[in-house]
Amino acid sequence: MTERAYKVYAIENGTVIDHIPTPLALKVVRVLGLHGEGILTIGIGFSSKKMTSKDIVKVENRELSPEETNMIALIAPDATINIIKDGRVAEKRRISPPDEVRGIMTCPNPNCASNRLGAVSLFRLEVPEQVLYRCHYCERAAMAEPDLIVLPPR
Repeated sequence: MTERAYKVYAIENGTVIDHIPTPLALKVVRVLGLHGEGILTIGIGFSSKKMTSKDIVKVENRELSPEETNMIALIAPDATINIIKDGRVAEKRRISPPDEVRGIMTCPNPNCASNRLGAVSLFRLEVPEQVLYRCHYCERAAMAEPDLIVLPPR
């Protein structure tokens, strides 16, 4: 069997999000609200030395803010963020979970005001190392997991 070469084109300017656990790349794109904002390159299921399988997202001609890149920590806390300028890595960012998450995480408590009354969900970070949040309304603790992340309205 021949070795298969993967080709992911380099970008001149923008943001590269690497080491996203497969198959969460599309969830990262949705959480960041990157719909129709230019060229996105999404690679799913690449081999990786660090993890079994990884996804990659490249956002051309847009430098994501530190606040935006920190939202990625909800889904992929070990992801790597590279800001590319003139074809070179200009900045490597460490991500950390945001202190507050509004409107993109669902409370696991079915009786919570955010689920029963339609209040916009609001969580505050309680334990950064575990990406553990506490609901503002019912005070239920919840770990940020892909299943609790909801799509922001378009």
